[in-house]
Amino acid sequence: MSLVGSVFMGALVAIARTSASALLRRIAFVYVDLFRNVPFIVQLFFFYYGLPELGIYIDAFTTGVVALSIAGGAYASDIIRAGILAIDQGIIDAAEVSGLSRRKIFTRIVLPIALRTSVRPLGSVLINMILTSSILSTITLNELTGSAQIVVSQTYRPFEVYMVLLCAYAALTYLVSLGVTLLHRHLNRDMMEAVD
Repeated sequence: MSLVGSVFMGALVAIARTSASALLRRIAFVYVDLFRNVPFIVQLFFFYYGLPELGIYIDAFTTGVVALSIAGGAYASDIIRAGILAIDQGIIDAAEVSGLSRRKIFTRIVLPIALRTSVRPLGSVLINMILTSSILSTITLNELTGSAQIVVSQTYRPFEVYMVLLCAYAALTYLVSLGVTLLHRHLNRDMMEAVD
């Protein structure tokens, strides 16, 4: 869920950062700068422990998803923005000449091309989010690391438990990396065929 949230946030912020509005660009810049430069654990504690002081109560799972989505969105926005800026202006000009509205050009041409070229770097964001999720155990959310800590406290076998945890994270990130590579090849097969 956090991956979808981070890509969604990243796309919105990338759109804002490439918009003609100076205000939107500035707001997007502040968002990216803030969430890329503040440690994730501080962001997580702010959402989980700070917001209740303002009367906003969110359960641990939702807090984890929201915090990962917002933090991941800051990184994803730079990747998607780079994909948008890399699009050949001729494609956009041709779409304008054919009579498409700016909204349709962006939603049907620009954004799909930008996302297609951004698959691999977004895969790195996903892997980083998987690794960062281990911090969620600090707010009582039992993900892999939190579950491992519980098992260690019950079995007193830290070496074996953490070896299994290490292998689980390695396998998970390898599978994600493999999946991203296959998705990238599938989405860009027409370009690869043109090179051959």
